[in-house]
Amino acid sequence: MKIALLSPIAWRTPPLHYGPWESIVSLLAEGLSREGIEVSVFATGDSSVANLEWICPHAYEEDRSLDPKVWECLHIAHLCEQADKFDLIHNHYDFLPLSYSRLIKTPMLTTIHGFSSPQIIPVYKTYDSTANYVSISYADRHPELHYISNIYHGLDLDQFSYHNQSGNYLLYFGRIHHDKGTAEAIEIARQCRLPLIIAGIIQDQDYFKKYVAPFLDEEQIRYVGPVGPKHRNELLGNALALLHPINFTEPFGLSVIEAQACGTPVIAFNKGSMPEVILDGVTGYLADDITSAVAKTEEIMQINRADCRFWVEEKFSRARMASEYIKIYEQILHNHHHMLNKDTLL
Repeated sequence: MKIALLSPIAWRTPPLHYGPWESIVSLLAEGLSREGIEVSVFATGDSSVANLEWICPHAYEEDRSLDPKVWECLHIAHLCEQADKFDLIHNHYDFLPLSYSRLIKTPMLTTIHGFSSPQIIPVYKTYDSTANYVSISYADRHPELHYISNIYHGLDLDQFSYHNQSGNYLLYFGRIHHDKGTAEAIEIARQCRLPLIIAGIIQDQDYFKKYVAPFLDEEQIRYVGPVGPKHRNELLGNALALLHPINFTEPFGLSVIEAQACGTPVIAFNKGSMPEVILDGVTGYLADDITSAVAKTEEIMQINRADCRFWVEEKFSRARMASEYIKIYEQILHNHHHMLNKDTLL
């Protein structure tokens, strides 16, 4: 079985710091290879994956001389023009590759990593009858689309060491944006009178200047910027809890399972996929607002950190993710070959 994984080119694969979709492509490629699947990854030229195919030299978020629309077009065409080399194309590039799917003979699977806007839904609906969609949480499913499966993201657990003991600080780990609730995390920490470390890229500069920067004092509230894998492991593992007070319907939330993999419980607003990735009362708490999040923070020592790690090992491993995708590949290829044989007989 030859699989082509189409990764985004906003960031390299895997990313140096931020880039959740690119991170999943890298993890899946490794997991599939371990299962004996022949995988080619279409990503940026500076990516660090086996069997790399590329036409875009760098991530356009890191090289602003690159026009995203131009290189997205070239990137997708680069794969589709050689689609016949592969048994299946696994699209992690949102809706645009769907517009190529009826022009090639190779079947395509699309993992929907979330809907950036309601305006993109018409594309998914247009190709719904011929496409194969996988959701990353049941909460993120659109009621007018049909899905072949739901497959949760997985982690390479070797990258996340278990910490039996925590420090005395709270952690916010994610992009600095209203959706992710950076300001709410600051208010929770202030009311709890606990230190807060903020890590992540600044996605909204105006939001950062207005709602985050005024509270940075290098004592209780600190911003450490985006961090790489080694620092990430230390920050997550030593935190008393990860704060995830989101203001949108989170499709999944990689940092949530990453924290739990380190043994760190999560306090999140009860939105989107959070009830699927947090075992309420066992690996963290689901809160309705800032007030209830503060109350849950005061109870955080009741969480057994070993339960957090075990939850991720059982439900969110890379091996489990790869195994479930292989089953879907086989199902799609079986259906595809059946249709080809049927057309031949006709």
